[in-house]
Amino acid sequence: MRVTSVQSLELTGSPHARGYTHGRAAGGRLRAFLDDSLARLGHLADRPLDLDALRPAIADHRDVVVKALPELAEEIDALADGAGIERDAAWLLQLRREVLGYSRVTGGDCTTYASVRDRPVLAQTVDLNGNLDDQIAVLSVTGPRHRSLVLSFGGLLGYLGVNDAGLAVGLNLVLGGEWEPGVPPYLAIRHVLDTADSVDQAIEILGELPLASSRSFMICGQDRVVCVEALGTQRRLLEGEELMHTNHFLDPDFAERDEINVFAKNSSRRRLETVRQAGIPAADDVVGHHRLLSTPPILVADNGDIRRERTVAAVVMRPDIRELNLWPGDPSVTDQHAYALSERGA
Repeated sequence: MRVTSVQSLELTGSPHARGYTHGRAAGGRLRAFLDDSLARLGHLADRPLDLDALRPAIADHRDVVVKALPELAEEIDALADGAGIERDAAWLLQLRREVLGYSRVTGGDCTTYASVRDRPVLAQTVDLNGNLDDQIAVLSVTGPRHRSLVLSFGGLLGYLGVNDAGLAVGLNLVLGGEWEPGVPPYLAIRHVLDTADSVDQAIEILGELPLASSRSFMICGQDRVVCVEALGTQRRLLEGEELMHTNHFLDPDFAERDEINVFAKNSSRRRLETVRQAGIPAADDVVGHHRLLSTPPILVADNGDIRRERTVAAVVMRPDIRELNLWPGDPSVTDQHAYALSERGA
């Protein structure tokens, strides 16, 4: 069990105030992370990496984000000030996945499901390489429109979360298309949580943003579940009372353009079928969700290889009661952390 602690941060005020508070509180951890082979990217890449060589690519992404999401761009710059790190280093923390590009061979990369069969629930594993379970934080963010609980890793402004409008957003890596300078999907999710009142608004936001890389976004509202698959500038919408997603495209058109390796696709299909066979537990059956998320092959065990994806967290979110339950690290052996927002306007 690698988890040391989960940092919990309250971020309020202007974009600069939110970023500065985040950076100052997490500064020691982030500086150590960056000193570890450039946020551990050197351990994962097939080529040597240094910040100077990455500056042009970082600048290209930053230019898009500044135009599309200026408040979040300001928050990233303030994160750098608060943490005492270079601005480009703070941006690199948002762009680690895009800098690495995509490998067609993945050991696992998140299993996500959602249901509004009785009451709404969205749950998922978080499968990442880089041993990132020591970088977990939960951010309680007061954004420009909504308050939200956001799971973060290593200085990310967003990853997944739930807001006080009753929306939960999760995600899966899917591989396809050209990854180009744009808005990292994690920042897109943070923007959705900051601003969206409804599932429809979340769909619209994700349709308009110039995303940097392919992803699948699971969105669960009070009485509606959708999955937005993003490939380049195109989007496909899946909808149902219950939805499940792993790491291969489910839309038939996108499936023909899937770049995932056949062995990784088999793993992805096994995890998807495991959820289908088990069935999604009732929304308030937290023990049942935890059990499902802690069971192989949904749980991807640590084999000691930092380059291989493994389960570094599991999350169960209840958008109706604005609640996020987290098991950091290997969920089969760690304790539950529970977080909740008061209802909007309360």
